[in-house]
Amino acid sequence: MGVVERLRLRELKARIKQGLGRRTGDRRLAAEGRTDEAEARLLRTKARITDMARDFRRGRR
Repeated sequence: MGVVERLRLRELKARIKQGLGRRTGDRRLAAEGRTDEAEARLLRTKARITDMARDFRRGRR
């Protein structure tokens, strides 16, 4: 499993946490889910940019 796939799973976990917080009325859990999801998206974007830069340096535009 690659880095991007692990980050997608992390994002999915955050969405579940957020939905569970909403359903149960737990505002703190929902907020944690939103924060975790944003973090996972940023990490996934960072991984994609790193991969593109590596490919560019290798000449695989």
